Amino acid sequence: MAASPNHSSGSRVGLALPEFREASVNQVIYGEHDESPAALSKRLGLPFKNLSLLTRALTHRSYVNEHPDTVEDNERLEFLGDAILDFCVGAWLYNHFPEMAEGDLTRMRSALVCTEQLAEFARSLDLGNAMRLGRGEIQAGGRERDVLLCATFEALIGGMYLQNDIETIQQFIHPMLEETSEELLLLQDMQDPKSRLQEWSQRQKLGIPKYVTIQTTGPDHDRMFEVETHIAGQVFGHGSGHSKQAAARNAAQNALNNIETGNIL
Repeated sequence: MAASPNHSSGSRVGLALPEFREASVNQVIYGEHDESPAALSKRLGLPFKNLSLLTRALTHRSYVNEHPDTVEDNERLEFLGDAILDFCVGAWLYNHFPEMAEGDLTRMRSALVCTEQLAEFARSLDLGNAMRLGRGEIQAGGRERDVLLCATFEALIGGMYLQNDIETIQQFIHPMLEETSEELLLLQDMQDPKSRLQEWSQRQKLGIPKYVTIQTTGPDHDRMFEVETHIAGQVFGHGSGHSKQAAARNAAQNALNNIETGNIL
């Protein structure tokens, strides 16, 4: 788990706001179907004193490539938000499920911060129309891609943290966690397919599954990865996805399905 963000009651520690050299957000022209950072902030009641920081959180590198006057994309904020979410979700689970074992807490946290779930959080906030993407990315359906929605949500959390405290982040995400965790608990098996497959393979004394990327296709803005699951030198499953992580997870689920039906490749 990422280290807890270090806050004292009276001061912020070690995170200075970057200098924003981008043009004023009031000078940016938005398309017919875009939502400006100011409009998004007002609609969601976001705690941003500096709209330039929110603008950066919404800016994908494909937009920067097409607009040389835009200096920074949201990748550093995404990195920060990922760590903040790991901490906040872990702390929330620890406090809300005092009897839950460590292994189950870990699996719950993984389910709540995975790419697909964070993308769903982004959709619940309707972040897609506020994301600043390049034309090619928009035409390729970038506003609906899980990877981009997840990254924008993480960047939003990172930007919020820079101007507020950890309690503000917790208040923002806790309602989402409440609803989603209840759905996860209703599932008979909370474990992700990779964890379940590894437990099976170790029980069978076959070692740990390996995930081998066999093909990468598509343009840079719309990569598709194909992955095989190998156990003890044998191919057990195939999977594809827009990230290696998603493809590996699908390959693990395919392997579990093949094991259940006796249809080992």
